[in-house]
Amino acid sequence: MNTTSRSRRGTVTDGGLLLFRVGGVPVLLAPSWWIGSLLIVVLYSPLVGRLLPGAGPGVSWALAAAFAILLGLSVLAHELGHVLVAIRLGIPVRRLRLFLLGGLSEVARSPERPKHEGLVAAAGPVVSVLLAVFCGLLLVAVPPDGAVWLLVAQCAVANLAVGVFNLLPGLPLDGGRMLRAGVWSLTGKRASGTRAAVFGGGLVALGLLVWALWGLAEGSDDRWLRLGVCVVTAWFVVTGATGEMAAEQRRSWPAGLALGDLTRPVLQLPAESPVESALSASAGRGVVLVRADGVAAGLLDESAAEQLAAESPRAPAELAAEPIRAETVLLESETGDAVIERVAEVAAWQFLVVDDEGRPAGVLHRDDLRAALSGNRRTR
Repeated sequence: MNTTSRSRRGTVTDGGLLLFRVGGVPVLLAPSWWIGSLLIVVLYSPLVGRLLPGAGPGVSWALAAAFAILLGLSVLAHELGHVLVAIRLGIPVRRLRLFLLGGLSEVARSPERPKHEGLVAAAGPVVSVLLAVFCGLLLVAVPPDGAVWLLVAQCAVANLAVGVFNLLPGLPLDGGRMLRAGVWSLTGKRASGTRAAVFGGGLVALGLLVWALWGLAEGSDDRWLRLGVCVVTAWFVVTGATGEMAAEQRRSWPAGLALGDLTRPVLQLPAESPVESALSASAGRGVVLVRADGVAAGLLDESAAEQLAAESPRAPAELAAEPIRAETVLLESETGDAVIERVAEVAAWQFLVVDDEGRPAGVLHRDDLRAALSGNRRTR
């Protein structure tokens, strides 16, 4: 969800403006959020005049701006629900971003069980519906037909809309994730759940466009607001569903493929071996450099070894070794999906594969795995 310094509140990062952190997770406001909010203000202000007769242009614009802010806060509360449950389940979260007309909680690792997928997905809509109920009850205590009443009603509608909309059964919406969790639990295959939820996302996008066109045909008061919101949201759903399908294909282990089919043979050499000799001996193999005391110094980094050999061919190969860390060691018996997750999480280009007794069994290169997942597996 690096050893870089922590950014302060108000800092502009590559993901947007840093608002604050929750549980160590940065909450960012993307530049597109301002565009979406401006769109809402422009399209919603004429509607305020109809909902609140006698309201002047200033009041209409102010209430429209308040609605845009309330919608943003509603999305923020919704996404915080996801973040807090994910952290509670031990799922690391990279960041939370608010953008255009929505938000996104970016997890560093996909849930490993359908139950966790469902719980994280359901948390957001639960928060939104509870806030909508609270605002609905608050309406009883507010004098009707005034600006304050309309503002509270806006908050209730915003949260209800965020909650209900996200329950629609299509990715990348929460309802789509819940659908994926259900199909995954029934079939035992996450990929089957993703395909079902991506199909649902297509139906959701189509339904949004039909609803927008229906409003235009009927000449409804909110037809332009509906059209703008539906077109942008349909685009978000389609691109999100497409991205989810692509991500699933990248993380799905091909049927009939064994980890041993991708690993390169391992060769153990003394750490003090001349780097030129170690580089020549590697020739398509992974090289484990071992010190005199039997402790592994690391894996030979070919690019670093080539540079060192050009400058000092007799230098110890250990100087061009990539340290073997716990996170760069894979068990030969690990599932394919677990291997994909590990490689995605760790910034390393090669991984040592060991058997159940800890003996080196091969070396997996990131490029070899990427080629296999894209259907271009290299023959050995």
